[in-house]
Amino acid sequence: MGTVAAVTGTTIAPGTARAAPAPLKTDGAARTTTVCPFCGVGCGQIAYTKGNELLHIEGDPDHPISEGTLCSKGAALSQVTNNPRRLRQVMYRAPGSSKFEPRSWEWAYARIAERVKATRDASFQTKSGGRTVNRTEAIACLGGAALDNEECYLLVKAMRMLGITYIEHQARI
Repeated sequence: MGTVAAVTGTTIAPGTARAAPAPLKTDGAARTTTVCPFCGVGCGQIAYTKGNELLHIEGDPDHPISEGTLCSKGAALSQVTNNPRRLRQVMYRAPGSSKFEPRSWEWAYARIAERVKATRDASFQTKSGGRTVNRTEAIACLGGAALDNEECYLLVKAMRMLGITYIEHQARI
């Protein structure tokens, strides 16, 4: 007779005690494969979501680069996404001001478009040394490691349409 049986006066037959498994937090969640946004390695991740809520991120064991492993930043991505201090709106500080003000995304997109157009119009060159160039050297574009090939292709096409010649990518720097 064991100690528990001696103290309580009960016996438990071997193999009959079973703990009920707790439901997984990912039960019923949508599973989406993605690429980690932090560096140029391109580790594969699996994101589990319900509605607009990110529940969990883990390494993708079927990904050819990382084979399911993630660094500490990639593994903690859900904490970045779900952080209550994360900015969820545009914050604008006017020239000379010491305070940031919330603005809408529509305002920000319009402001960016206005400033790009004004800069391009003021700096656009059609000729250089007698040759047609159709470019601006006053704007540059820097791509990020989280962009996939298709996004890079579209970004470069859009920048070339604007006449931007200084196009670089963070993974090459």
